[in-house]
Amino acid sequence: MTSNSSLAEALAAGTVVLDGGMSNQLESAGHDLSDELWSARLLAERPEAITEAHLAYFEAGADVAITSSYQATFEGFAKRGISHERAAELLTTSVELAREAAAQAEAKGVTRPLWVAASVGPYGAMLADGSEYRGRYGLSVDELERFHRPRMEVLAAAGPDVLALETVPDADEAEALVRAVRGLHTPAWLSYSIDGRHTRAGQPLEEAFALAADADEVIAVGVNCCAPEDVDAAVEIAARVTGKPVVVYPNSGEAWDAEARAWNGRSSFAPGQVRAWRESGARLIGGCCRVGPRAITSIAGTLAEA
Repeated sequence: MTSNSSLAEALAAGTVVLDGGMSNQLESAGHDLSDELWSARLLAERPEAITEAHLAYFEAGADVAITSSYQATFEGFAKRGISHERAAELLTTSVELAREAAAQAEAKGVTRPLWVAASVGPYGAMLADGSEYRGRYGLSVDELERFHRPRMEVLAAAGPDVLALETVPDADEAEALVRAVRGLHTPAWLSYSIDGRHTRAGQPLEEAFALAADADEVIAVGVNCCAPEDVDAAVEIAARVTGKPVVVYPNSGEAWDAEARAWNGRSSFAPGQVRAWRESGARLIGGCCRVGPRAITSIAGTLAEA
């Protein structure tokens, strides 16, 4: 069931389980995502597939579904000849599909509270050239704010429980996102993609997290789409610098080859790691790329243990 309590209230009370990677769940169901729009393409072509992916994670134990709007932007859709009006409809649809999955989960017997997080990916996700893992786009904070604000307005109007400002590689872009979320009357979490104790663009995490410390709209800060071994230090820094609940959802540990558009290496993600993350301040915990429903079930089970 959808929850009458806010996600912020749930985080104050305990730990909330996020879902896993949308793309790998769709690919495992046989959908081809070798496209610049990635999973956002299915918003128009196969929306029922997105609902099914969300449902799989709810049934696996996730409390929060992150929408398929990560790579959905007005500019990206325009490259495919999709009008501004239709793009806004698709952004709204991304939230509606997650809500529908929550309703289906309830019909199947899931009784715990469920929430929807509207994904807002970085500028580099629209470029689809791997720059989302580098940052430093050559744009000012003002320019990045102007890029993000219009789709954030549409997503917020669709009524998600929270905006997921995620996979942010650069503190400058984080500053733009924190500005853009003001006045939307929708809480947000801010999560960086990192390399060790720095953002992907090279800024120290202490400085990066500090940007959100005094932003009332930001109810959690943390990291995602990163190596599992980088999480421990990041959780401690995020909690110490901001005093906010920490959000954590790393990749499996495999490495993304942007040129080949393929994953290489082996998984190093062990669901048992979440105990240490929770002890350090993590309250929103799940997985990102290559982390599927089975791992989410393990995470949920581990967090449910005393």
